[in-house]
Parts: sequence; C-alpha cells; structure tokens
Amino acid sequence: MFGASSDRLENTFTETAYELGTLMAERGWDCVNGAGSAGLMRAVSDGVLDAGGHVTGVIPQFMVDNGWQYSRLPQLEITTDMHTRKERMVQLADAFIVLPGGCGTIEEAMEIYTWRQLGIINKPIILLSTVGFYKPLVEMIDRCGTLGFMQRSHTRLWKVARTPKDALDKLERELREGIQPVEEMRDVTHGEE
Repeated sequence: MFGASSDRLENTFTETAYELGTLMAERGWDCVNGAGSAGLMRAVSDGVLDAGGHVTGVIPQFMVDNGWQYSRLPQLEITTDMHTRKERMVQLADAFIVLPGGCGTIEEAMEIYTWRQLGIINKPIILLSTVGFYKPLVEMIDRCGTLGFMQRSHTRLWKVARTPKDALDKLERELREGIQPVEEMRDVTHGEE
C-alpha cells in the first residue's frame, strides 16, 4: 500500500484510508506499507489493526532516526535507503493499492507501473481514486499511449477504483482471473467507471 504521509488532508481521504484498512483485515489481507506515523499510511494501519489484521512496515533508517515510524506496528523492517525500502515492499506484497499522495506516492506508483510494464513484476495495481484524485494521472498515461510514447496496451496496467470496496473487489478479481501478461494485453476499458 502506498499513500500520503501528510496530516494536512481533508477527512474524506483519511476516513477512506481507514475504511480500506478495515476491509482489508475483514477480508483476510495483511498490509505492507511504508511504516509512517502520519497521514494515510497511519490511517490504513489503524484500520487494519483495529479490525484484527496485521501490518508490516518497511522504512529506511534515516526515517527511523527522525522518529517518523509508527510505533503501533507489530512488525517493522528497517532498510538502508529508499530504494531498498521499495524493493522490499515489492517483494512482500501480492498486490498494490495506491491511495492519494504527493510526489513520493506518485513516484512509487509510477515505478511499480514501470516494473509491471517491463515484466519485472506481474501483480495487480489499483489506484484508489478518492474523489477523482487520480483522474489526471490516468489521463496523462492515456495521452502517452495516444501520442505513441508507450504502447497503447501498456496504458492498461492498473485498475482505477472509487471506493475501498471497489479497490479490493478489483484486486481480488484480477488475482482470481489471472493477471494478464503485458504482451497479451488488448484494448479493454480501465478508466474511472
């Protein structure tokens, strides 16, 4: 799970993140996130833990040195740097749900998107587009495909969800039906439904 570490967010974002965490635990999903003590990372962690689930936080040493880790997490892995953190999160995760966030979250989302495009990973990626947050990013990727900067089929490597339930439904459906390898992708709808 990737998401904002900011505490300056409207309640809608935090409440949605908490709801996602609760639903994850209720459906038997563990959470892997960046171990942040603030923002949407904390809200998802609280939702998972309050509903009896498990959270593994992965955080680089410099963030621990700054006291940014969430002390409530039952499992914390400390890495040497940000790159190792992302690699470890990818290793631990079966799928990715990307909540709204700033540059760090968007960078993480685009890196795993690129890894899927290159065939390094083949795991579901779900954008939880609370109040349409990710609509401009989805449109930008579509534009890249339309203008020939990437293969048109590669614009469909993620699914977009509006609610936590929708995000988990899409994730579970993709895992159940099998994730289509990049080279076999055809034109299918994937935008905000």
